[in-house]
Amino acid sequence: MWKENLSCTFFVAPAAVYLHCCRITQSNIAMSLLMALILVSSLSFMAYGTTYFTSTRMKEEFKRFGLEKIGPLTAILELLGATGLLVGLKYQPVLLLSAGGLALLMFLGIVVRMNVKDGLLVSLPALFYMLLNAYIFFMSLYP
Repeated sequence: MWKENLSCTFFVAPAAVYLHCCRITQSNIAMSLLMALILVSSLSFMAYGTTYFTSTRMKEEFKRFGLEKIGPLTAILELLGATGLLVGLKYQPVLLLSAGGLALLMFLGIVVRMNVKDGLLVSLPALFYMLLNAYIFFMSLYP
């Protein structure tokens, strides 16, 4: 009976055997996914925040929105949020604050884009990052 179960496991579910033998659990996979998403979000917001100060294109966008005065604040908030996501890997309250703040910032970005009648395609990055950071926030509530 033991041989039947063993051969069945190896031939039917080799991935399950690998996961079991390496002590990889569903919880470990979820944490690795969360960490990868945090890194993606953090690196993206570091790039976006830095781009505001190094490129005229971002400044022109804020002028088009009629928000040129708060452009630098937005970029600084993006940089702080990106840094907070990384610090949050060690300190959960910082992760919650950063992910929640970035999700809110992106929600406001969507509202602004709707007010200037931008299409869905140009609004997709803000929507994506809002959902990504909301996911990070909610998944980090109960580690």
